[in-house]
Amino acid sequence: MKVVSIVGMSGSGKSEISRMFERSGFIRVRFGDITDEEIARRDWELNEENERRARELLRKEYGMAVYAELNLPRIDAALEGANVVVDGLYSWEEYKLLRKYYGENFIVVSVCSSPDVRYRRLESRAVRGLKRDEAIRRDAAEIENLNKGGPIAMADIALVNESSLKDLGEQVQRVIAGLR
Repeated sequence: MKVVSIVGMSGSGKSEISRMFERSGFIRVRFGDITDEEIARRDWELNEENERRARELLRKEYGMAVYAELNLPRIDAALEGANVVVDGLYSWEEYKLLRKYYGENFIVVSVCSSPDVRYRRLESRAVRGLKRDEAIRRDAAEIENLNKGGPIAMADIALVNESSLKDLGEQVQRVIAGLR
């Protein structure tokens, strides 16, 4: 069984790719569920500022690999029935933990889009949308505070998402076919 993690900056297409894997039979584990649970536990409003605050607090309190550690039981349970796609691996420490734990069965797929393309996508999102200045701040925080660049740089497979959803889907289907 394979654990495929989708990495990339906000607005690059990670969740869309994860859903494509899910439609192809993979079980999706979304790391952001931990953030949502923490926000609910603290009775905070669900918004970009509180999401960032929760992510940074959890990592400060429990370490930079906390999301991978907390999701290992979910991933292992899912692997009993199918391959898994992980949506939302961010930090270098999460990457190292999952690489060590799953070994050659851990595959990282990065998706890249230019900042301008990503910011336009984020501005048009109906759910969890961001204004351009918010997206720029989020990029900086994720790179500087969450060590997000490492997993993107070390990906086993790289996709470019600059054009159509159809093009992205064709790229993803080639990746999925190559994993079988």
